[in-house]
Amino acid sequence: MQSKIKQKQSRTQRKTRVLMASPNVIMAQPQTVTVRQHVTTVQMSTDWSSGTCDCCEDMAICCCGLWCLPCLECHTASEFGESCCLPLIVPGASLAMRTGVRERYRIQGSITNDCCMLSWCYPLVICQMAREIKRRKGATAVSTHNYTQVAQY
Repeated sequence: MQSKIKQKQSRTQRKTRVLMASPNVIMAQPQTVTVRQHVTTVQMSTDWSSGTCDCCEDMAICCCGLWCLPCLECHTASEFGESCCLPLIVPGASLAMRTGVRERYRIQGSITNDCCMLSWCYPLVICQMAREIKRRKGATAVSTHNYTQVAQY
């Protein structure tokens, strides 16, 4: 009786070894996947889209800057994605925001230039930032289209 049990165990062990040594079974046939990607890039300028003194390019911004500059500052901060109260509460917020606009839209310049412009031409610079944010928010930077083709063999 013990010899029969040992024979069954040895057969089972041999089968287990054979199954472990056999390669993995492929259940599905391989497929070729071709992905084509079409990217359209719109290159925005590295300069401000309007000059500091070009207030009349957008009369709504010009009038708001002339008659209620704090309202324009709050609206511009909100459009830029910051708290609308930021320019009223935090001293120097306009300098930080102008630098942020330059960095986000990759506009050439320096912190020294930003500081000087805000010191001497404050209302004009706020109007320029408002025009820039308004124009850049409407522009599409990158459009990506993916096309996938599957071929079976």
